[in-house]
Amino acid sequence: MILINLLPHREARRKRRKAAFFAGLGMSALAGLAIVAAWYAVLQQLTDSQAQRNAVLQREISLLEGQIKDIANLRAEIESLKARQKAVEDLQTDRNIPVYLLNELTKQTPEGVYLTSIKQTDAVVAVTGIAQTNERVSELLRNALYNSEWLERPELVEIKAATVKEATREQRRLFDFSMRVSIKRPQAPAAGASAPAGAASRAS
Repeated sequence: MILINLLPHREARRKRRKAAFFAGLGMSALAGLAIVAAWYAVLQQLTDSQAQRNAVLQREISLLEGQIKDIANLRAEIESLKARQKAVEDLQTDRNIPVYLLNELTKQTPEGVYLTSIKQTDAVVAVTGIAQTNERVSELLRNALYNSEWLERPELVEIKAATVKEATREQRRLFDFSMRVSIKRPQAPAAGASAPAGAASRAS
């Protein structure tokens, strides 16, 4: 006996396939949503963690900025104190410069040279005097240029012959000269350099 299925089995199979397809599609959508939700949660956690680190870094930066400001203020105070100290040292040195100057000119003036006038204007000293020979004046210039720790840049302004009558009524030929020289500050005003000041104070 032959049985013939007259039911629409193809339509039923198609419906089952369609239902399976949509079920699979729904499962894939749910899986995708779950993955997206998990990824979003991870990103949110990472974002929160980074925000916390940023907040910590911002606090540390604020502390460092405060410390930098304090250091800048301390440096400004130190520079101000150094400037005051230098001003006091300069005043102390300037007060003793006339003593150093006279002592230095005494040391550097060779025999046969007599100084008649010394005038200081700021750091420049004008010196006039009488010398027995031109060579004595040249020696004075060399001494001021090479041998002095307080004098520099000597410059001869004028030299001219002069005739002087002595007590014996004899005439003697000498040389009037004028020169300029600058005062310099030694790198370390020596403890030994204060000796002339002490000697001058005792002499006065």
